[in-house]
Amino acid sequence: MIENKNGCLYLVATPIGNLEDMTYRGVRILNEVDLIAAEDTRNTRKLLSHYDIHTALTSYHEHNKFEKGPQLITKLQEGLNIAVVSDAGLPGIADPGTHLAQLAIQEGIKVTPIPGANAALSALICSGIDTRKFTFIGFLPKTSKKRKELLEAIKLREETLIFYETPYHLKDMLKELMNVLGKDRQASTCRELTKKFEEFNRGTLEELVNFFHENEPRGEFVVIVSGITEEMLNEQEDTKEDISPVKYVQDLMEKGINKKEAMRMAAKALNMSRRDIYQALLKDD
Repeated sequence: MIENKNGCLYLVATPIGNLEDMTYRGVRILNEVDLIAAEDTRNTRKLLSHYDIHTALTSYHEHNKFEKGPQLITKLQEGLNIAVVSDAGLPGIADPGTHLAQLAIQEGIKVTPIPGANAALSALICSGIDTRKFTFIGFLPKTSKKRKELLEAIKLREETLIFYETPYHLKDMLKELMNVLGKDRQASTCRELTKKFEEFNRGTLEELVNFFHENEPRGEFVVIVSGITEEMLNEQEDTKEDISPVKYVQDLMEKGINKKEAMRMAAKALNMSRRDIYQALLKDD
């Protein structure tokens, strides 16, 4: 049985599709805690019903976390043990959970993970792309300007990149990745992980764009993209002498990136100091 006089916050992983991916420990903890804080109580009730768990449920999600979080902290301080679950996977990874964990840590309350299914890592290990170093990006920003800024900021990263995307925006998202990161980047898309219609598609970004032009996306997607290779970097080095720093900055600004960020990115890409970039812009004026 759980023994924690001051209450403990458990971050419990739940299945991302197949209910059999729930761990023995996860089932035990959900049975033993005093309360389960769920992203969507309707979805969580299905999981609890499957495992014959009758623990009390309360709603905790992105839209009520600032109000509900302190209430849950009070319960923890009163000695209750609470489990946090998202609709699928690990709480806090593109799902609620992080905010409550931060509040608990600030109050000296024990926070412990109950590991299990995770869509990002499950897709990564089956992608065929380098798994030694990777960065989780998650969902891209909603506005076009912020998406471009983010993609420009990560396009020179050497590690594998992991994204989440809905079927409604996948086509446009892949086109943006291709236009900024390059059409020859190796990539993999995975939908319906662990479910009946689980499907991987692998190839270059250009090939994936063409595939989904012919095949309508269905299901939630994880998109894995290889980092920039030494060969790609060398190709960029070969063309740097032909690139004017002024034009480089102007091109970035035309894509919606602010001047300060464009200057920083130009300095990094062209191996110049920001002062030299600034002086070049002054002379052009």
